[in-house]
Amino acid sequence: MSDFKADLNRYGGWKAFLREQSIWAVAVYRLGRKMNRGPKLIKVILRLPYYLVFRFIETFTGVSIPVEASIGKGLRIWHFGQIFINGDAVIGENCTLRQGVTIGNKVERGGSPVVGDNVEFGAYSMAIGDIKIENNCKIGAYTLVNKDMPFSAVAVGIPCKISLPKTADEVGP
Repeated sequence: MSDFKADLNRYGGWKAFLREQSIWAVAVYRLGRKMNRGPKLIKVILRLPYYLVFRFIETFTGVSIPVEASIGKGLRIWHFGQIFINGDAVIGENCTLRQGVTIGNKVERGGSPVVGDNVEFGAYSMAIGDIKIENNCKIGAYTLVNKDMPFSAVAVGIPCKISLPKTADEVGP
């Protein structure tokens, strides 16, 4: 359960359960992932209770994180609500999501984004389709990412315009 401990650390500890509903959705996701690694009999017995808890938390918080999604440790959701992650999505470690974020596919059974570590999503941003977002990227509010993003890039706009960090030579003395 070290993934959940890392999530909890980004929220500031156990008191987060009293002040931030998004941690409830993250906890249910982590519980579901742990259940899926257990013996088949346990999975069958707990499937219905888990599904009911998942649907309740999803409806109450507006955060949908299906157990099929692969999410690294240290997930942080600021300003919960209207967050949808496709079950085929892959999200790295220490990523941050804000309200209204969608990470999904363009068409049913189409490819989903692969998101690197330390990626920040602004409010109401979307990453759609079979794309790769490298580590340390920042995605601005209301941005539609529909193409690959290189390491440490910043994306803004609909569709996104990607800018790369300046090198030491470009910054000057």
